[in-house]
Amino acid sequence: MKKFTMKNEHFICENCNNEVFPALKTARDHCPFCLYSKHVDINPGDRSNSCHGLLKPIGIEKFKNTYKIIYRCDKCHQTHKNIITDDDNMELIINLSVLQK
Repeated sequence: MKKFTMKNEHFICENCNNEVFPALKTARDHCPFCLYSKHVDINPGDRSNSCHGLLKPIGIEKFKNTYKIIYRCDKCHQTHKNIITDDDNMELIINLSVLQK
């Protein structure tokens, strides 16, 4: 069974209301302005999760040669992780890493 479906869509962020355009190098799965995401996938890109809560960024973890944002869903409280993208707000990423310590 395929675990990843490429979805790189334009959307309006439900947290900060910014218009978010598709990523240049990978699938866009969170807002680069406020780092929030939406709980819509069970497997990346499948859009089969019925929760649809906002995923609040709560931390950062090292992943291979990059980092992942750690999220907690404001509706079902599950945790989730997304790889950072080149155009993410680095000030917010740094703030998340400092808050973890």
